Amino acid sequence: MTGPAGNVAPRAVAGGDAPKPAIPGTPAPRFAPGDAVRVRDDWPEARGPAHVRTPHYLRGRVGRVAATLGAYPDPSDLAFARPAPRVVLYHVAFPRAAAFPGQGDDELLVELYETWLTPGQEDA
Repeated sequence: MTGPAGNVAPRAVAGGDAPKPAIPGTPAPRFAPGDAVRVRDDWPEARGPAHVRTPHYLRGRVGRVAATLGAYPDPSDLAFARPAPRVVLYHVAFPRAAAFPGQGDDELLVELYETWLTPGQEDA
């Protein structure tokens, strides 16, 4: 499968390929596909310089894990040239209405690092 300009497109996150061997030092995922998670309602940028990759409009919102994408060096440390431990990255799905009430029933799919997620319950 190729993407724009003949570049190799990323593989689909669901189904298919056998799991790849873990890289030493890679943490085990805390959440599994289908788990409800809540995005921490935290504002580290209010405490000083921060590199935040979590959308403001999803903080405090509940979604469900769609896929585990692997573990990668923590970008909040890499941005400041600090040693970066590996952190698990997930695809998390949110009902569009959770972030944008009255804007339809689509779903948002967002990449979020585990450090931003807590166990969640579906909002009533």
